[in-house]
Amino acid sequence: MNILQTVWSALTTPNEMLFKFISIPLSFLEFYVSMLYFTTVLNIETNKKRRILYVVLQSLITAFTTFLLPSSHSVFVNIILLPILVFIIFRASILKSIAAAVTLFLTSTVLEFICLSFTKYIFSINYSLLVSVPLYRIIVLLIMYTIIYLLYRLVKYFKVNVEVFDNMTTKNKIFIIASIILCLIVIASQFYLVIFYSDKLPFVITFIAIFGLVAYSIISIYNLINLSKLELTKRDLESANLTIHSLTILHDTVRSFKHDFDNIVNGIGGYVVTEDIDGLKRYYNQLLEDCQKTNNLYALSPNVINHPAIYHILATKYYDADQKNVTISLNVFLDLNEIEERMKIYDFTRILGILLDNAIDAATECEKKQINVTFRKEINKNDLILVIIQNTYKNKDVDTERIYQKGITSKENHSGLGLWKIRQILMKNNNLNLYTTKNDEFFTQQFEIYK
Repeated sequence: MNILQTVWSALTTPNEMLFKFISIPLSFLEFYVSMLYFTTVLNIETNKKRRILYVVLQSLITAFTTFLLPSSHSVFVNIILLPILVFIIFRASILKSIAAAVTLFLTSTVLEFICLSFTKYIFSINYSLLVSVPLYRIIVLLIMYTIIYLLYRLVKYFKVNVEVFDNMTTKNKIFIIASIILCLIVIASQFYLVIFYSDKLPFVITFIAIFGLVAYSIISIYNLINLSKLELTKRDLESANLTIHSLTILHDTVRSFKHDFDNIVNGIGGYVVTEDIDGLKRYYNQLLEDCQKTNNLYALSPNVINHPAIYHILATKYYDADQKNVTISLNVFLDLNEIEERMKIYDFTRILGILLDNAIDAATECEKKQINVTFRKEINKNDLILVIIQNTYKNKDVDTERIYQKGITSKENHSGLGLWKIRQILMKNNNLNLYTTKNDEFFTQQFEIYK
């Protein structure tokens, strides 16, 4: 009986050291629930091993900082370490890692204020006792964890998550990261001031200060995300316009063939009747050029090129080449979404764009302006994805090694940075290779993507 009274007395009287010890097992529950919440909201991929590793490491770090640092300092240290752990353990992007810290901090700030105010009202005690008595603190924390878990279940049930971070431009990512960090600093300092003066300020003023600041921050970030969505929509509309343009040309070409079909057959018949085989060969080659153009336009279809970013690059370069009377023969023999599973699509589109620009510039100088682009897969060679770009070229003495050096170019008014940039990307990835070869007719770039 005396033991129970001693325990109860310890729990109901101010005892900071006791609460620090009790907070250690509670931290495992806290970080598990919070991890479920922010990974679901931000659509961060997880598995059992990563979840366990995150909860254990975060709990150990929190226990370490709790005993070595003042409470106000330990909170800021944990806020800084959280995005670092998310970035390393879950392999999330920098923006998502920072957004995870902000999402969790905003949610915890609002819930802690509500729970503290509710507990303070229920037990009719002042704030100093509320934060120093272990029993009250435990009640507040358990209520918070329960609400966060319920929020997680609601988010999962209604499938409410933020996916716009995956497709943002670098400029927007930097801008949003800076805004989020500034927002975090302002909210943290304001929350500290409100808590410090909570016993001197009316509840209404405290409530307005916290919720007003949080609401303003959420609205600001929401508007920034919407601006990014508008940019993505603009890009999708450009892709749609390119698709419509491709379909229009294809439709007109097919109509033209249908309209001239009788004339084409009669032309062939004339050569057959007169047994003019040489003339028939010339006629066939001219007809084959038109057929090849139709086949290329058919290949330039979203159904074949089923990745929007890659489609946009290919369509843009196709029409750029068409303006320069350069023919692009396009062959796609794989699901292009597999490329994104092996490397960053941003890096791939940069590489593809540079190689196509170089091919178009080189082919423009030739009498035969031809580019062959092939996407295919070799199952027998470690499931290898190949992107092969062949183009006719004029300078047969081009050095296939020296062209990758910075500033080296054979084109006027060019910086010579394109292939150098590609080499920098290759050096950062151990599953990418680029082989450059040439013969009397074609200059070939073979880009290889391994698993």
